Amino acid sequence: MSREQAVPANSAVWLGIANHIVLAVFKGTVGLLFDSKALLAGGLHSAADGAALVCGKLKLPRQTKRNGEFRQSGAGKAGEPLLAIFLSVFLLMGSLQMGISSIGEISQGEIAPPGALAGVAIVISIALQEALFQYQYRQLRRSKSEQLQTLVESHRHSLYASVAVLIGVFGAMTGQEMEVPLLLYLDPVASLLVSVMVLWRVYRMILGTVYGSLISDTQEEDASLFIETVQRVHGVITVDELKAKENGHYVTVTARISVNPRITVLEANEIATRAKVLLMTRFSHISEVSIQVLPYDPGYPYKSNFEGPSDDLPTLLQ
Repeated sequence: MSREQAVPANSAVWLGIANHIVLAVFKGTVGLLFDSKALLAGGLHSAADGAALVCGKLKLPRQTKRNGEFRQSGAGKAGEPLLAIFLSVFLLMGSLQMGISSIGEISQGEIAPPGALAGVAIVISIALQEALFQYQYRQLRRSKSEQLQTLVESHRHSLYASVAVLIGVFGAMTGQEMEVPLLLYLDPVASLLVSVMVLWRVYRMILGTVYGSLISDTQEEDASLFIETVQRVHGVITVDELKAKENGHYVTVTARISVNPRITVLEANEIATRAKVLLMTRFSHISEVSIQVLPYDPGYPYKSNFEGPSDDLPTLLQ
């Protein structure tokens, strides 16, 4: 992604972080003032969404290989796991407290109905959340950012939580107006449900942050070994690209290599087959290898327009 494409993508992510913080404060304040535990839990869920975006934004530096050289990428901070653990502990304590309070209120049966402004607050929150999602989706799709899939998945979980809060708040308000005491339980039940969703979100955040960096380092190390192995095959000039993807306990490898442009197609296929066999023989956890063969192009200034009489003869590099 180019710098011009990265600017709107970064602004969309930071705008999402600010929006989640504002929504968390807004929902929490209104829920506290108007006796809505569901809205309080919704504010905690918005805080979890913002924390997940912050931890995803502050990535650890990674080693990537470009043009045969390992380069460090990612404008992250080495303290990312510590920040993620701090935010996770805060959210964990909040969700547990919210869940225990909801269970106690349900068991005691002393439920105060939420105020009318709580219903207005959740409607405004859902509208702002949906408007921001549409803006972020367009920006990330335009810039072809890798964060687009993460945004869609996060929005889906946030929408589930918002719908649960909406049902809980309006259900309890309806029960108060229609004098149906059973509907008053919808507010603490929604709070309990959203608290469980926050716990799941915290678990995913810890798993992705603390263990994600270790998995990424392992994958980069394996990829470098795969590249070195393919480069040892006779006839391979360069390994232009290699991707390793985990499928359970096994790995699938997709590679693109360059060979002598003057060899035959049969010889090129033989080189690809040797590389595939060598990878699957040396690394037992590789289940599938797909190799694309391209003619090597040295480019200017090494490319010459002069062709000798023997240039058309197929030659296999050894």
